Amino acid sequence: MVDEDQTIVIVGGGLAGAKAAETLRTEGFSGRVILICDERDHPYERPPLSKGYLLGKEERDSVFVHEPAWYARNDIELHLGQTVDAIDRAAKTVRFGEDGTVVHYDKLLLATGAEPRRLDIPGTGLAGVHHLRRLAHAERLKGVLTSLGRDNGHLVIAGAGWIGLEVAAAAREYGAEVTVVHSGQTPLHSVLGPELGQLFTDLHRAHGVRFHFGARLTEIAGQDGMVLAARTDDGEEHPAHAVLAAIGAAPRVSLAEAAGLEIADRAYGGGVVVDEQLRTSDPDIYAAGDVASFPHVLFDTRLRVEHWANALNGGPAAARAMLGQDVTYDRLPYFFTDQYDLGMEYSGWAPPGSYDEVVIRGDAGKREFVAFWVKEGQVLAGMNVNVWDVTDPIQRLVRGKTQVNTEALADPHVPLDSLVS
Repeated sequence: MVDEDQTIVIVGGGLAGAKAAETLRTEGFSGRVILICDERDHPYERPPLSKGYLLGKEERDSVFVHEPAWYARNDIELHLGQTVDAIDRAAKTVRFGEDGTVVHYDKLLLATGAEPRRLDIPGTGLAGVHHLRRLAHAERLKGVLTSLGRDNGHLVIAGAGWIGLEVAAAAREYGAEVTVVHSGQTPLHSVLGPELGQLFTDLHRAHGVRFHFGARLTEIAGQDGMVLAARTDDGEEHPAHAVLAAIGAAPRVSLAEAAGLEIADRAYGGGVVVDEQLRTSDPDIYAAGDVASFPHVLFDTRLRVEHWANALNGGPAAARAMLGQDVTYDRLPYFFTDQYDLGMEYSGWAPPGSYDEVVIRGDAGKREFVAFWVKEGQVLAGMNVNVWDVTDPIQRLVRGKTQVNTEALADPHVPLDSLVS
């Protein structure tokens, strides 16, 4: 156990950082906990930014991890709106804030997250071009969708990943016209492959979304600083009053890189290299959440996971490891989405090319089913769509790595629990 004379510094005020601070206290650490956040808002959760909060169904206060008074009550030294600009590994200090405050650490956690990838095309400086990563982005975008819906305006979305599709669904619920431009042939190809990507194409088309596949934006045209249209590399032009860049996120590794920490190859998603205890190449520095690239023994590869559950579980795991506890971080990747009347949960890891077949249990046409990505009879991942309370058996199937009868797997009358050895 780390004693009361020691200091743990957490850089990054998202879910991973806030849950790490909470865990340090619940595990009995009585030393200094310093949490440095470059946003002025208290630490918050990001899923509502493209779901309930964006739709106006959740209040602003509901997104925060803890009420503001929690930090003082638990003796967490919270610094909002402060950027860490240097780590001195030899002196074990970090420097942050406009006045260059320097604090010593015994253990340091990097929970710096990720940032939206930018469109590198003419017109991105126009007033109607948006990203969605932070609470301020969601607040601005909510106002934009409201006005687009009221005025029958057009939103063009670059990218058909989770953020792009969730915003498309929200925009249609507000009444806006929506066009999604995507370089692939189906949405979510890198996660779901073509088989299930088509499900989301059909879902959104049924709600009036237009897709322009196999193309990229090349220019955003405007007048008097406002967006008028979006042009693609195949010569098409789409009317637009606003554009959302949703082309992915990049791990925020500049601070770690400048400190000389090992960075993962882009083939593995980039990020700060950590071991199974979430410890970086410096034994006194840890990383968790979107920025961490960790080895997953089940899939025999290194993963960087940009989803809520990874931050929720990774922050506490890093906190326990910093306290000297025996930690092996091997959580299955898990994420969820809500779009229109479709709710979905996904567990596992099965990128295109890693599986032999997709087995469907239930009625895909009615969007009430479970899909399994299978290789040589082993379940690599499972996704339940409008079918609930099956995440635990799905995850046990993935972890079990046992041979499964695919006919039984596809039969809704065969309990999933009976297939888990």
